[in-house]
Amino acid sequence: MSVALLAAPGQADAPSAEFLIPSLFLGFLFTFVPALLARRLLNLRSGVLRIAFCTLVALTVSGSAMGRYVQEGNGWSLATVFWGVTLALTMLMLLVLEAFVPGGLGPVGLVKELHHRVLRARRYAQVSAISTRSGLPRFAAGRPSRNTPERNADFAAALRRTLEESGVTFVKLGQLLSTRRDLLPPEFIDELSKLQNEVPPAPWAQVREQLEAELGAAPEECFKDFDPTPLAAASIAQVHRATLADGRPVVVKVRRPGIVRVVDRDLDIVRRMARTLQRRFAWARTIGAADLAEGFADSLREELDFRAEARNLATVAAAGAGRSPVRLPRVHEELTTARVLVMEALDGIPLGSADAALTARGTDREALARTLLDVLLRQIMVDGVFHADPHPGNILLLPDDSLALIDFGSVGRLDTQLQGSLQRLLLGIDQRDPAGVRDAFVEIMDRSDAVDGESLERSLGRFMARHLGPGLTPDVEMFTDLFRIVSAHGVAVPAEVAAVFRALATLEGTLAHLAPGFNIVNESRAFADREITAQLRPESLREAARDELVSLMPLLRRIPRRVDRITADLERGAFTVNTRMFADPAGQRVLSGLLQQALVAVLAATTGLMSVVLLASGGGPRISDQLHLYEVFGYNLLVLSVIMMLRVLVGGFRGRESRGRGR
Repeated sequence: MSVALLAAPGQADAPSAEFLIPSLFLGFLFTFVPALLARRLLNLRSGVLRIAFCTLVALTVSGSAMGRYVQEGNGWSLATVFWGVTLALTMLMLLVLEAFVPGGLGPVGLVKELHHRVLRARRYAQVSAISTRSGLPRFAAGRPSRNTPERNADFAAALRRTLEESGVTFVKLGQLLSTRRDLLPPEFIDELSKLQNEVPPAPWAQVREQLEAELGAAPEECFKDFDPTPLAAASIAQVHRATLADGRPVVVKVRRPGIVRVVDRDLDIVRRMARTLQRRFAWARTIGAADLAEGFADSLREELDFRAEARNLATVAAAGAGRSPVRLPRVHEELTTARVLVMEALDGIPLGSADAALTARGTDREALARTLLDVLLRQIMVDGVFHADPHPGNILLLPDDSLALIDFGSVGRLDTQLQGSLQRLLLGIDQRDPAGVRDAFVEIMDRSDAVDGESLERSLGRFMARHLGPGLTPDVEMFTDLFRIVSAHGVAVPAEVAAVFRALATLEGTLAHLAPGFNIVNESRAFADREITAQLRPESLREAARDELVSLMPLLRRIPRRVDRITADLERGAFTVNTRMFADPAGQRVLSGLLQQALVAVLAATTGLMSVVLLASGGGPRISDQLHLYEVFGYNLLVLSVIMMLRVLVGGFRGRESRGRGR
């Protein structure tokens, strides 16, 4: 087709033998070279079929556009223009296809991707309709400074209705938000705390099919007895009673069929909505909506994999082995998979339903609450791994009046540095030391470089005078005020630390139900005093000093040689200090990419201006009746400008995608 367009009129229909080799060469030049160059310039991993399709369409369009000039006998004069237009159109089509249908999928993957996009668009429209019906957009567009308690209450009610009607993923998100007292006003906390996720159990036929697929055999072959009626049913999974072949009772947690597909689709929508809110509204940027959504997605995906829950339980059990007064169920790993979790059955009553049993037994509720608090604080402060969702349904009262923890789908983890900083934070609050609290916050926060230390310290001083003054009884609410002060100073709470205070807030409600009037703050102080006293014992100090000395030995051995080298350089006058900007390879790549994009953009703009000037001048030697040489140069420069702008455009898209993944 390209050869016919550019050939002389008398040779267009049936080229003779002497034109065969040039025709083949021109066919390769105008068909395959633009395709290969387009793929190279855009740096895309496009398949052969996609490139061939884009090239053929580009040849058809460019051939139609250039047909008038060919009929006038100017085909050879505009050969480079035709070639450039074909290249530019091929690049444009590849770019458009890549934006809507990413490459590397293949025909089957393409169909699946299109199907996935249709389902996501339908679900997005459904959630948008629910939010509109609830009146949520009207509240979200308002300014936070104008929000009154009444407006916040209406806003929170609209949000709760939207989340409740949108399904399991959004209900889980609302339940997470209901624990973030550091981010949301009290009206939102109260309203979102009403969210319940009561769902009917999945049909036994579907559960049985899932058990057979995971265990490789029917439930009757793996268990001596299996009760098809679930003991409990939730949005993610349901629990059945069973008995092993050796007679030991177990509980079998089975993931609801099809829940992963629903959650993945909804999580995609949650992330997109969070990024949109953060881009448009200041209040969403203040609470870090995008980061919150990513953390929620990671947590929910981990909760869907029961192997992760089994690992969490094993880690918590190993950390508190031999000294924890709270019992943990044992996992039968040989029967545990990603969708099925088999654990020891503990004969207990959920704490939320144990009031009658506690009263009948005459159990010391205060002692039980103190034990539960000590266990969680020890997990946080000493072990570094803790149960992140200690609500009454996840705590069992056993027949001997001891407690057991179940459901380790949500577990928090702290490294030793965060543990130390958290201890210093609580110690500073206990000693009413604003400077110490500020320093501890700077250590554990994400954006410590943007903190105005003096202003934060003054705010912390006022906070302590308001909550910790003489005659005042501190309560858990003071932590809510504390984190709001920190957020107001532009400091982001790390997810690990937020999980700690979320767990403590959940535990506060559990302890209030177990032992009304139990003072969690005073008991936490007593725990901290015991731990600090234990750390100050001579044996503990000797052990800590020995560990520190062992870690410092390599550095101490190198110090004399380094001091000698420095003094020698000083004596010779050869001591220098070098600083390297952008020493990080990642920073170098970012800077290099930005400079390249800027340079190509400038060249594209300059070339475009030159092409406009040449086309407007209409001068130069005449090539045909309607065509001058300057016009040929102008068309070529215009095509070159378009190609460079497409290269800049695809670079911008790729940078935006990488920044989105970084967030």
